[in-house]
Amino acid sequence: MTKPEWAVRKKEEAGAGGYEIRLLAPGRGDDASCLRFPALLRAESREGERETVAVDSAEAAGGALRAAGKSARFEAETRWTFANDECPYYDVTVELAYTGELPSAWNVQIEADLLGEGRPDWMIPGAFYKENRFESNLRQYPRYDYEGGDASRMVSDYWAFRADRAALPAVFAWNDHLCGALCADETSATGLNGLGFRGNADGTRIWLNFPYREEPVTFVGSAVPAPADIAAYTFRPGERVTLHFKAYVGSPDPHAYNPFVRQMYKLHKSGHALNPWMRLEEAAELTAHGLYTWHYSPEHRILYETAAFDREFNNNVKGMGDRPHMHVGWVSGAPYAYSLLTYGAKNGNKDYMEAGAAVIDKVASGLAPCGTFWASWIVDKGWTAGWNPRRDWLQARTIAEATLFMARALKFEKERGAPRPEWEKALLSNLRFAAGCQREDGNFGSYYNSGSGTVEEWDGAGGMLWIAALLEGASLLAEPAFAEAAVRAGGYYEKFIRNEYIYGAPEDVHLTPTSEDAYNAVAAYVALYEFDRNDEWLALASSAADWMMTFRWSYNLEFPRHSLLKQYDYRSRGADQASTSNQHLHNYGLFCVPEMLRLWTYTGDKYYLDRTRDHISCFLQFIAREDGDFNAYKGMVTERFYNTNCFQPKGMMLTLSHSWCIGLILYASQEALAYADDLDLRGVAE
Repeated sequence: MTKPEWAVRKKEEAGAGGYEIRLLAPGRGDDASCLRFPALLRAESREGERETVAVDSAEAAGGALRAAGKSARFEAETRWTFANDECPYYDVTVELAYTGELPSAWNVQIEADLLGEGRPDWMIPGAFYKENRFESNLRQYPRYDYEGGDASRMVSDYWAFRADRAALPAVFAWNDHLCGALCADETSATGLNGLGFRGNADGTRIWLNFPYREEPVTFVGSAVPAPADIAAYTFRPGERVTLHFKAYVGSPDPHAYNPFVRQMYKLHKSGHALNPWMRLEEAAELTAHGLYTWHYSPEHRILYETAAFDREFNNNVKGMGDRPHMHVGWVSGAPYAYSLLTYGAKNGNKDYMEAGAAVIDKVASGLAPCGTFWASWIVDKGWTAGWNPRRDWLQARTIAEATLFMARALKFEKERGAPRPEWEKALLSNLRFAAGCQREDGNFGSYYNSGSGTVEEWDGAGGMLWIAALLEGASLLAEPAFAEAAVRAGGYYEKFIRNEYIYGAPEDVHLTPTSEDAYNAVAAYVALYEFDRNDEWLALASSAADWMMTFRWSYNLEFPRHSLLKQYDYRSRGADQASTSNQHLHNYGLFCVPEMLRLWTYTGDKYYLDRTRDHISCFLQFIAREDGDFNAYKGMVTERFYNTNCFQPKGMMLTLSHSWCIGLILYASQEALAYADDLDLRGVAE
């Protein structure tokens, strides 16, 4: 990439004094399209007073740009140092002095304008993508609207957030000519930092706050927002504070975030250590015990979706802490039964084998009139359609995931010499449905009528995982038409990857960009590459993996001193944000651990190995090692670690064990063993 250049320009606005700093777009000879810093910083007091520290002087010295300025109560000296490693960027240090005569609380903002034509797109990794929520979305959470909107309904042309909402504390903006980004650490000398952006007819701006601001409202996980939250730092007379940030200018390519994300990860990796509590073998042993002991119901042949940590409380509320439901995929069902079955067979545990097979028998028995699996089974209700916009709709991803693991379980049993005709019948029924409902352009649709099989909604990428299921089914059942359907689908769903906006995977967050969409894309396109070795599929798998890493924490959060996660020294590096709507850390990325490791071997890109190691290591924490460990029972695993002020206070943990969280650790621990030397988790865990 061409080295970006800086330019210092005299301010052109009438009556404006001083200069502005411009970082030029790569490959452009002029500064009409650039990242422009109109001032060194702006400050707002708790009482509403405002000051601007203009660029009074700027000069190049020793390979760096030095700029300085002052206002009534602040003086700032900045040093802009160019670096070029994974990508070109600027490392900026701000020496800020408070010259006021009395202590005063202020919020400091460093901002940059994205100059050039075109309406903006946005990314705050893990927290905000493009408009972030469609107008028709059934779930309420922050949405961007160029025209403004109604903040009470969480629609606005500007947003500012706490840094701990972001997997990487960076804000990206695009126009037709360039991508610009600012990145800071989670915290600074002023406290918890913040990120923000604004885009409307007046222009496009991104910024960093020291400390954070959340506005125009605060998203706390519900449809009703909390008021804006404006933090302030109390400066003392004569106090000096040092702030740091990074600035980046890239091409207008939607994938232009990737070099900078990789660069920031490389810097964070050296300063944010991993802390797995155990090795893969111990994790598998514990989670097999936990899944069987706390979630398997021999009476109903299901894996309960949740089990309460507090068993006494659970008894007092008539078992309501234990959810006697089972989805066939996603949050319970076939994937985790498969993991229990395979672990039992490999380790000579007959109870685990029988339990896993019984659950898969149950799933296979639950075919809806349309020919697919029902989505869930509930005690006293039987088979149901799941958590969907309508009671008679089935969601494609849930069904496709159950089908994929039904195929894997059937293959495993056939190789052991144990035919399962009912499993094969159910598998064939689902795959024939998928191939039959596919549109001419390759789209499988996202929601189906459980009775008629009619596709009720075509939007989204919820059907993408059918690709992997069809390919594995084609090989296992010798049905080449299934593979042909998968290839057609690969051509259709690639647009979501190229647009860097994949949405529609989970049932509970309607048409929302999620980390789970990224996992499905990686699994689907690695499978396509393995089918016909088309390099285009491998490139798409890599691109999806890069997008997935925008949901993955590159750093360790600073949790409140007395919180559980702080006391247990929980390291968040490697955890994934569930979605922009469900803002908490989760382990669902373990679903595509085998595909990510194979992607690394195919591409030779060590970044994929490193970040997969991070994810595995992160979730070798908080597996209950014995009864009473973090107030749980042996083998239990939570679904949620709270990283910010969403749903619960930062540093808390949901006190429910989830079958999918246990099951995915069991699954990934077994799959990763073949790569144990490359992952070097033994060395990390010791």
